[in-house]
Amino acid sequence: MTTPKHIVSAATIVLNDRKEILLIKGPRRGWEMPGGQVEEGESLRDAAIRETKEESGIDIEITKFCGVFQNVDNSICNTLFLGKPIGGEPTTSSESLEVGFFSMNSAFEMITWGNFRQRIEYCLHDNLQPFIIEF
Repeated sequence: MTTPKHIVSAATIVLNDRKEILLIKGPRRGWEMPGGQVEEGESLRDAAIRETKEESGIDIEITKFCGVFQNVDNSICNTLFLGKPIGGEPTTSSESLEVGFFSMNSAFEMITWGNFRQRIEYCLHDNLQPFIIEF
């Protein structure tokens, strides 16, 4: 019997006091929320915090677990959180060409990759949570 291989990621929808969303512009997928793969021995929450700091320079506090988008065919589980900024400055990295806070309307026009817009929408609507979306 072979050991299954799964990828688990954690991403955060970070909203500031003006209800603007933190986005990074990645080199492959364009504008998206910060997030990435959970490392061995790391909690989902800690991965979301670490990935946001690494990709954007922003320190966050997780305020809520929202749900999971699961890519069944590729064995990928994307966990999603809401968070708020508590420090740091927007800073680019090897994983982000640009970083900033944007109005929701602007953000939804900027995000073009896959179901990323849907992920954000589900995290912003309490009546849809917790969710598990399989595709």
